[in-house]
Amino acid sequence: MKSDFLNHATEREFLHQCTDTKALDALCASGKPVTAYIGFDCTAPSLHAGSLVSIMLLRLFQKTGHKPIVLMGGGTTKVGDPSGKDEARKYLSDDDIAANMAGIKDVFAKFLTFGDGPTDAVMVNNADWLDELNYITFLRDYGRLFSVNRMLAYESVKQRLDREQPLSFLEFNYSILQAYDFLELARRNNCVLQMGGSDQWGNITGGVDLGRRVEGVSLYGLTTPLLTTASGAKMGKTADGAVWLNENKLSAYDYWQYWRNTEDADVGKFLRLFTELPMDEINRLEALQGNEINEAKKVLADQVTALCHGEDAAKAAAETARKTFEEGTLGEGLPTVEMAKEALDAGIPAFELFKAAGLASSNGEARRLIKGGGGRLNDAAIADETQPITSEDLNADGVIKLSAGKKRHALVKIS
Repeated sequence: MKSDFLNHATEREFLHQCTDTKALDALCASGKPVTAYIGFDCTAPSLHAGSLVSIMLLRLFQKTGHKPIVLMGGGTTKVGDPSGKDEARKYLSDDDIAANMAGIKDVFAKFLTFGDGPTDAVMVNNADWLDELNYITFLRDYGRLFSVNRMLAYESVKQRLDREQPLSFLEFNYSILQAYDFLELARRNNCVLQMGGSDQWGNITGGVDLGRRVEGVSLYGLTTPLLTTASGAKMGKTADGAVWLNENKLSAYDYWQYWRNTEDADVGKFLRLFTELPMDEINRLEALQGNEINEAKKVLADQVTALCHGEDAAKAAAETARKTFEEGTLGEGLPTVEMAKEALDAGIPAFELFKAAGLASSNGEARRLIKGGGGRLNDAAIADETQPITSEDLNADGVIKLSAGKKRHALVKIS
């Protein structure tokens, strides 16, 4: 590779597919900034760790001298991307989408430099053009350029049909709208590259083809591997739910813990994708064996948390973990829930308090956790999931320590 961008993207294992690697490499090595985008639909009030590959790829793109566009899917969210789904996404109102977009926007400022410079990132909303489309005109001008035969072969469509799951006409249109986004960004922002996960390959190549047929321009597509953990779990998901990037959805401590608990086989891969450590250092950390690999996991957690939440939050999370797990004391940064004194005086069933403290996503899950021996109160096993926890259980520090297994803890205190 001649370009810094594709050299680093390959070295750090971002690159899965590219429509024309040689031509894109030459363009990125030309000395002039190239503009690329990745789209993010507004389906939740925060992105989760599964979006980090795309975010870090945009960051790498900018750091190697190019201009990233963050495309907010204010328009496409109303349609719903069928990729990776067995059923239609939940309907969201315009107000829901606007609220979700507001929650998502702040994350990008931590990873990208925004402004008016030649390599400064910009954020745009595809509702600006999609909301204004005339349906008949759009069908006549662009719909005729898309083959239904080809669209049926897209992985997102094919999987839904193979599983005999319904696919609405609304969702079927998604790939056309994504292709049109690429065309509009090429016109408005001189954007020549769309990037995304490998499940977006069909949608991306549709946009490349549309640009060629309508404007006669050379556009490019690049995808990243779909990421799963060594055990096969989906990246950014845990048994307790999504690993959110917004601190109001997940504390910096819990975020740090997620990365600290990375499986041994994933450490090197995650260091390459989610940190900016030199490759020599990553190779050294990845080669550690036995208990020493835990030091590599701490480095990973420190680096990833610092990027998302800041260095101070990463240091505080690491110190809380050290006190909790190495000294056996209560770290100040443990997740804390406040309960009314009257409620604690009366007693709260253990399973209800575990759910309230965020150690279980439902009462049923909390019951199963405690029945299975995984629930602890002030480090003592809880025998009955209905056992009342009261203000008499407050320890000398004035808090109640709840534990789910050995690695997840929360504190309860009187409000």
